[in-house]
Amino acid sequence: GKKIYTDWSPEKKEGWVRVTFLGSGRHVGRSCILLSTNESKILLDCGIDVSAQDKERFPYFNIPEFDIEELDAVIISHAHLDHFALLPYLYKMGYKGPCYMTPPSRDIAALLALDFIGVAYKKAETPLYSVADIKEMVKHSVCIDYNMVTDITKDVRITLYNAGHCLGSAMAHLNIGNGLHNLLYTGDMKYGATRTLDPAATLFPRLETMILESTYGGKDNVLPSREECEKDLFDAIKRAIDRGGKVLIPSLGVGRGQEEMLLIEQAITEGTIPNVPVYVDGMVWDVTAIHTAYPNFLSGTVKNKIFKDENPFSNACFKRVASSDERKEVIQGGPCIVIATSGMLMGGASVEYLREFADGKNNAVILTCYQAAGSLGKQVKDGIKELRM
Repeated sequence: GKKIYTDWSPEKKEGWVRVTFLGSGRHVGRSCILLSTNESKILLDCGIDVSAQDKERFPYFNIPEFDIEELDAVIISHAHLDHFALLPYLYKMGYKGPCYMTPPSRDIAALLALDFIGVAYKKAETPLYSVADIKEMVKHSVCIDYNMVTDITKDVRITLYNAGHCLGSAMAHLNIGNGLHNLLYTGDMKYGATRTLDPAATLFPRLETMILESTYGGKDNVLPSREECEKDLFDAIKRAIDRGGKVLIPSLGVGRGQEEMLLIEQAITEGTIPNVPVYVDGMVWDVTAIHTAYPNFLSGTVKNKIFKDENPFSNACFKRVASSDERKEVIQGGPCIVIATSGMLMGGASVEYLREFADGKNNAVILTCYQAAGSLGKQVKDGIKELRM
């Protein structure tokens, strides 16, 4: 507080603004942008590229502009590894300042960071950081609700808006220099309504510059309609179940997994697909519990159902897989649907199921999320025929 308000003057409007991309420019992953003014240095996100190897996984911190001792604040748009996973490492390296995000993002980020450590141990790798560093991240988190205006440095004021991407995802509107410049960093956003979330905000009081997500922004990235995609998903599930097979849906634990649960719950309730067990394995289950804890961040439809004790995430069709013995029962059992992390088949339960399901001619693997270059999911998508495990 002292640092923000000492020598602050409402009349002070002179200055400059500079943006330096430390990651994510023409690249999916390791999102990290350094915003510099004559008074402040702020990081917008601090993620890794989960599908890359060695130094290509991390943002470029070895530049003259970046000095961790001069860093005033970090803003996290949402709790996906490619946007926040390196944040505990900053605290390990000596950063002592605040990180700003929504309350659900804080809870999910802590959960995923702990899982990130666990995955490293399972791969016999040394984790980037420890549980103590994650605790530092949580202690330094300043949680902001949507549409709440907050001063974060002497000359920068922030307002978070719904991004429609995953629970708690936010677009950061920065008012710089008391009216000098207004910048919007969207993070990942979605301008269409989904079953889980309301669409991203589109109205802002003032705006001169936008840093906009463009993952599917290429001239050839014309995607089919949502209705077509859902029909294809249900048809593929029905074909596999009708022939006595099992369906594996590798899923992102935050956002995509919950959307798939709502889709499948509705399809089973309406009789669009057969009523078979839907097994949820990995982080999807725990993150879904956090969704129930923050109904005000969900779509109006889901929020109303939760308040009426009709939580769709608690439908009887969903069964949690919490141990290797339970996983073995799923593998040896009858037709079913399995939703498991990770979505790019980069580790976790989904790879275990792939190993068991891949040889079965009646089974199906349905890829429903982005598959980054270098990931096993991308190789499967491109038609790999043999895989050694």
